Amino acid sequence: MSNSGMNQRAFQGALSYGTSPEQCQRIHHASLEILERTGVRLYLQEAVDLARKGGADVTDGNLVRLPSGMVEKAFTTVPKRVVLCDRHGNRVMAVEGCRCFYGPGSDTLNLIDHRTGERRKPVLKDVEEGIILCDALPNIDFVMSMVIPTDVNQTICDRHQMEIMLARTTKPIIFVTYDTSGCLDAIEMAEAVVGDADALRRNPICACYINVTTGLRHNGEALEKLLFLSGKGLPALYIPQETGGVTSPVTAAGTLAMVNAGMLAGLVLSQLKREGAPFVMPGWDCSYLDMRTMVRHYADPSKHALPQALAHYYNLPMFSLGGASDSKVVDQQAAAEAALTLLSSTLGGGNIIHDLGYLESGLTFSFAQLAICAEIVSWVKTFARGEEVNDETLNLDEIHRAGPDGRFMDSAHTLRHYKERFYPDLFERANYETWVKRGSKTMVERASDKVSQILAQHQPEPLPADIAKRLREIVQRAEAKAQ
Repeated sequence: MSNSGMNQRAFQGALSYGTSPEQCQRIHHASLEILERTGVRLYLQEAVDLARKGGADVTDGNLVRLPSGMVEKAFTTVPKRVVLCDRHGNRVMAVEGCRCFYGPGSDTLNLIDHRTGERRKPVLKDVEEGIILCDALPNIDFVMSMVIPTDVNQTICDRHQMEIMLARTTKPIIFVTYDTSGCLDAIEMAEAVVGDADALRRNPICACYINVTTGLRHNGEALEKLLFLSGKGLPALYIPQETGGVTSPVTAAGTLAMVNAGMLAGLVLSQLKREGAPFVMPGWDCSYLDMRTMVRHYADPSKHALPQALAHYYNLPMFSLGGASDSKVVDQQAAAEAALTLLSSTLGGGNIIHDLGYLESGLTFSFAQLAICAEIVSWVKTFARGEEVNDETLNLDEIHRAGPDGRFMDSAHTLRHYKERFYPDLFERANYETWVKRGSKTMVERASDKVSQILAQHQPEPLPADIAKRLREIVQRAEAKAQ
């Protein structure tokens, strides 16, 4: 599976956007100060007991203060890379360094139907079509659930999402669950697909995205998921949330210090539970509340740079963000913000870049927008990988033989290399007359047509019947318990 990353020969790593190692160090020290002085509340007794046993100071029942030494010790055991596999065990996503992988987001409340342009509530069929689309798009490296289906029991629709993701694609999965039991069921399904628990630990096909209430308040279900996954040696994406001006200082530095303190607390707990447990930190979130609209935005220019630089400072895998827009429809703003966030996250060396296809600040999803984002990723990958400069690509001998009046249209060198250049699928390059003959279609119309074509023609590789039956049984068991 393809992936992109910075041209490290030219840039020696990710661009820092003006963020220095000294600034990252100061954020780190500020987070340590928060953990030692202010502390975090852990709303799970097992987590409190683990922290106390590891050397933390516990007061007021669940207010935990972590000495810096506990954090530094955790850094000595946490892996510096996480590898995700496809259904067949191929290690297709080595999440490390500046390698970038791209996929959609999860759990939006609305969908813009690519067939009608209508904004409506999603159903289970939309989850299935979205995963089939992701399976077919070559620049989508992993899948997420995209929408919340409204035609199933809302307390267990995460099980339906996981069943469809496992059945309709072979690509790695980033899943979200609404409670701890959903996480257990999702892992049971994944184990059924790969064979058993040991097979999943050796070659994980999925990772869980854990939303944490805030950097300083860790809800019980988030902690339960973290400790469950860490105990099994499975990847956890532990992502505390803050909103500048509301739950944290309005400044990017202050917000990130609190997010990072929460991340470090999760890191410590994961390593206390099981040394060497794979852990992924946030590569975004200097978010603030737009005081004009009271909306927490997705495409702000300050959202990514500092968190991504901090992840590289730690040399930890990161869960990053790109391809999202605050626009309400698929329009010029949506395309511009998708391109800017994808480019900035790639240049920043973001690893697992999610939320492609998001609109309306994460409330709405669009398959057409996802197809446009995949096209943008193709452009960004070509840009970020740089160019080979050697005797073959310079082609000086042929330039000399052709001379000032020469042509290269039918040369052997052109035939060898012309396919290496960037050829877009959705971006229009024909002349005006040809574009008119093709129907004068806009980008949105072309993207919608592509989605329809894929859904009509693409057939994902099916699961074996016995495994598909086992997944259905797990979902039905959850349905019975929910009644």
